[in-house]
Amino acid sequence: MRTGAAQIAWLVMLGACCGAVSTHGAPAIPVELVRLSQAYPGQIKGATTADIVLASSVHVSYTNGREAEPFEQRLGHASLKDQMAIPYPAGASYPVPSGDNDPGRLRNIPFFQAMYGADERAVRSHLVTVRWLGRRDLLVTSVNGVDKALMRVSNALMQLPRQILDCASGAGTFAYRRVAGSDYLSPHSFGIAIDLNRGCSNYWYWDKRRRRDGSFAYVNRMPIEIVLVFEREGFIWGGKWAHYDTMHFEYRPELLVR
Repeated sequence: MRTGAAQIAWLVMLGACCGAVSTHGAPAIPVELVRLSQAYPGQIKGATTADIVLASSVHVSYTNGREAEPFEQRLGHASLKDQMAIPYPAGASYPVPSGDNDPGRLRNIPFFQAMYGADERAVRSHLVTVRWLGRRDLLVTSVNGVDKALMRVSNALMQLPRQILDCASGAGTFAYRRVAGSDYLSPHSFGIAIDLNRGCSNYWYWDKRRRRDGSFAYVNRMPIEIVLVFEREGFIWGGKWAHYDTMHFEYRPELLVR
């Protein structure tokens, strides 16, 4: 009988090769929970068919019974199943997203609070500075090695041509706040997100407000070279959302595990 870290390693191995995990005829552990275990090995100490157990002994349920609700309603109370449901198209080639195809925009807030801090004071206790592009200090969390990952991103970006690198300037990171127009926390509240140069960016909500009929159409000016650097270090990009936010990157390695 495997327990603790050995059990997680075993589940991860099975999940990588076989999909959902089942032993001795028992109900299968959803592959999404296995992928979460792979992405956050220091945080998740167990998984069942119904939930995950974090190192802090907090249990987070896989479903909440509200997965059939409209997308906009689920943004404020997404389950882990919601969080993992939309595949993220990593790489330079991706289809123009449409509808509610926003991989990563649904977030289970209790899961992130359990890892990064239940309130602003707890989050701040883990914040450290990263020297961004050799120019300015940014506050990010040290939990899950996010600070080290962002430092690697910075170092790699500085190898890009100047005209591309300029789009990575003007960065903003930690801000304990709600998503604009909502009552749920932004990923910036956990120190896992960064916004780049607005001069190279587009945001669906701004574009919607500029049109009298409230419509918007996908547009992007962020160089793909920058996107690929971030993705290699576990960050997803808001430019791959139908509700595009092309300045936005956040540490979400669970969506990059395959």
